Amino acid sequence: MSFFASTDQLYACTRLLFERLQEQDPTAADTFLAARLLIRFRCRQPAAEITLNGRRRPLETIFGSTTLRPDVEVELAADTLHQIMLGQLSLKKAVGNGQLKARGPLYKTLALTDLFYRGQALYPQVLREQGIGA
Repeated sequence: MSFFASTDQLYACTRLLFERLQEQDPTAADTFLAARLLIRFRCRQPAAEITLNGRRRPLETIFGSTTLRPDVEVELAADTLHQIMLGQLSLKKAVGNGQLKARGPLYKTLALTDLFYRGQALYPQVLREQGIGA
């Protein structure tokens, strides 16, 4: 059984995480914004699309499909994203064992490092606020 019960629940948690990041750590996305990237995460179980648009300020997060063309497209299970955000699984290990697949220049995803690292500190709190356990 998947950690997230529905796409809406995954979107709600992710939306709240990015809101908290912007409120509590406005510089968290600076490296990503400086790289001017657009990265799309295609999740499964539940199916979802989350697009991070760093081509303009402030960082835009799009939930659902979009016609914007990504620099990198990442495919992974929602549970894999959840484990990464909890710090239980590294991006490097997820790529190495095939849990995360990227189309496009994988090295560009390094611009996400600060954003993910800072998000990991807030993620457990976001889950509690959404009423779901880590």
